[in-house]
Amino acid sequence: MRVVTDFSDYELIDASDGERLERWKDIILIRPDPQVMWRGDRKNLLWHNAHAKYHRSQSGGGHWEMLKNVPKVWSVDFKELTFRLKPMDFKHTGLFPEQAVNWELMSNCIKNADRPLKVLNLFAYTGGATVACLKAGASVTHVDASKGMVNWAKENAVASGVGDRPVRWLVDDCLKFIAREIRRGNKYDGIVMDPPSYGRGPNGEVWKIEQQLDELLYLTSQILSDDAVFFLLNSYSGGISPTIINYMVKDIVIKNRHGDVTTEEIGLNITDRDIALPCGCTTVWTCK
Repeated sequence: MRVVTDFSDYELIDASDGERLERWKDIILIRPDPQVMWRGDRKNLLWHNAHAKYHRSQSGGGHWEMLKNVPKVWSVDFKELTFRLKPMDFKHTGLFPEQAVNWELMSNCIKNADRPLKVLNLFAYTGGATVACLKAGASVTHVDASKGMVNWAKENAVASGVGDRPVRWLVDDCLKFIAREIRRGNKYDGIVMDPPSYGRGPNGEVWKIEQQLDELLYLTSQILSDDAVFFLLNSYSGGISPTIINYMVKDIVIKNRHGDVTTEEIGLNITDRDIALPCGCTTVWTCK
């Protein structure tokens, strides 16, 4: 497992009985997490002194209970990157801190290429990967079906000092966008994607990863340049085995290319316990 070790503004303090106790800079949150399947003593006093707690509803969704004053928006820093956070309706804050290991990986690939690179970020959410790749010197095309998420990503780019870098912000269905890029003959030197298990496009298009990952990878293979340097697919879906995803990337995207394809869990160390919490898996190809 690759774990984040140097994100000083984020800390997974403790986790037990289906919940995380987290520090986001100086804001303490309690959020549900289905991966936290163990029970254990909650000795840390912050369990009883958090700023906010998210409660799931048995009928779906849930709500935040504000226990102290929580800013509507606040910021955290990861090295030279700055991200704006806020409590969202479905337990999220707008950032997945475990992704810092992937931001670092892509940044190193870009810096080591010693030439201008074009990167495509699909299902790009609030732009963690976009901001990291811009900071490393690449030009980026950022695609997400949600206008609100794209606007949030723009705010993160400005906060990180890369708002003036070469970037295209697109609100679009990812499959339809890739199909148009194929017709246009556009290619990318690096592609990162984080497809959801289930989602809808801007015009109501239904996305189910189990049914459409094969098509997504096939289309993506056609816009990866001949001298590309990386391909990265992150998955939080438990519906497809990581081993199967590895096979699919090797067979569809990276076929006949040099380099290694690896699939590993990514995760977060739990400060109060001698364990790490798995937070999905990432399949990566880098050109050797």
